[in-house]
Amino acid sequence: MQRQHWIALALVAMAGSAAADTAKLAVEAGMGPNPTLPAPVKSLIPTVHVADAKGWPDGVQPTAASGTTVNAFASGLDHPRWLLALPNGDVLVAETNAPPKPEDGKGVKGFAMKQFMKKAGAGVESPNRIVLLRDADGDGVAEVKAVILEGINSPFGMALVGDQLYVAATDAVLRFPFKLGSTDKITAAAVKITDLPAGPINHHWTKNIIASKDGSKLYATVGSNSNVAENGMAAEEGRAAIWEIDLSTGRKRLFATGIRNPNGLAWEPQSGKLWTVANERDELGSDLVPDYMTSVTDGGFYGWPYSYYGNHVDDRVKPQKPELVAKALKPDYALGPHTASLGLAFSEGNGIGARFGSGVFVGQHGSWNRNPRSGYKVIFVPFSGGKPSGPPVDVLTGFLHGDDAYGRPVGVAIDKQGDLLVADDVGNRVWRVK
Repeated sequence: MQRQHWIALALVAMAGSAAADTAKLAVEAGMGPNPTLPAPVKSLIPTVHVADAKGWPDGVQPTAASGTTVNAFASGLDHPRWLLALPNGDVLVAETNAPPKPEDGKGVKGFAMKQFMKKAGAGVESPNRIVLLRDADGDGVAEVKAVILEGINSPFGMALVGDQLYVAATDAVLRFPFKLGSTDKITAAAVKITDLPAGPINHHWTKNIIASKDGSKLYATVGSNSNVAENGMAAEEGRAAIWEIDLSTGRKRLFATGIRNPNGLAWEPQSGKLWTVANERDELGSDLVPDYMTSVTDGGFYGWPYSYYGNHVDDRVKPQKPELVAKALKPDYALGPHTASLGLAFSEGNGIGARFGSGVFVGQHGSWNRNPRSGYKVIFVPFSGGKPSGPPVDVLTGFLHGDDAYGRPVGVAIDKQGDLLVADDVGNRVWRVK
C-alpha cells in the first residue's frame, strides 16, 4: 500500500498537487499553548498542495504590519537562507541549498518529492557561500555585497565568538578567523570542530548553531533522517536532536532529543533559556501536526518519532516505545500545521515599535502539503515573564498570491539598529522591517 500511494503521487507530481485531504480547521486552531489536535487523516494519496515559486514581480514587495515599513535591504542574492547580524551592523547571509543526497531520492517516493521541491523553489544547486552585507551610508539598503567564504558544504547556521566565525556545514561545524569590519575573503583553511550527522540520506540537511552567552559552547540542531523513522532507527543515530559542543575540546553531547527537525535557535532574554522552532511530521492530514516553538530542557525528550505534541502516539511507528512516550515533553507553543516554521529571533527593545518590544519573530517558510496552504509569512508571538503571552501577530505577509509564491521567508534576525531582517530564498532578497 505504501508503494501504491507513492506511485499515485508520482503521477501527479508534475501537475503540482494531490489534494487528498482538506483542512477541517482554521490554521489558527493549531496555534498557541494548547492547539486543537484532531484525529489523524490517512489516505491513499498524501496531501500535496505546492505553490509555484515565481519570485517578485517588478514593483511588488511584501506587506508590513501597520506602523512599520518594509524595503529590500539586499537584492540579487542566490538562495539566501540564513542570517547572522554582526555587532558592527554588518550582516552575514548563507547562500545555500541541499547537498547531493544519493540515498534520499531513490524510488517512486524520491522522484515525487524531488519534483515537488523543485516546484517549490528548493531544486536549485547550492551556492555554498557566505556573503557579507553592509549598509555604510545608513539608508536601509546594503551597498556592499562581498563574498567572504565559499566552497562550504551546504552552510547554514553561523555564530561569532570573539574573532572566530563558526559555520555549521551540513556535515560538520567549522571555524574560521574573522576580523570584524573586514570585507576580505577568508583564505585560511577551515578548522573542523566536530562532525555532524549527515551521510547519503541526510534527509533534513540544515544544521544551525548558536553560541552560549559566555562563548564556551555551541548548540547545534540536527533534523531527522525521515518523516517518521521509515528508514529505521539506525539511520536516526544522533539526529532529531540538539547537540551541545564544548569549544575548548570539540567534545559534544546530546542536549535534547525527539525533536523532528529543529531549525531556529535563540536565547530568551528574561529567562536566559534556549528556545528552538521545529517542523513536525507529515502525512497525517492538513490539520496535523502543528509545528512548534519551545524552551529546550537539558536532557528533555520531545516525542519523535513515537509521539507528537507530548504523548499523542503515532501508530505508524513500529515498534512503539511506551516508556519514552510517557516522558515526552509537551512543547510550549504551537505554530500551525505544516507552516514550515524555520526562523526564530527574540525582539530586543522597541526597534520596530512598542507592540513588538517583547516577544519572538518566526519565519514561516510555507506549506507544501496542506490544503489550504499555511505559513508564507513572518509572525510575532508576544512574551511576558519569559513565556508566550498571547496570539500571534502578522508582521510580514504577501509572499503568497493564489497558487504562486513570490517569496518564502526563512531566517530572521535583529540588526544593530533593532530592525527585523528576513531572508527570502525564492525572492532572493533580504527584507528589512522598521
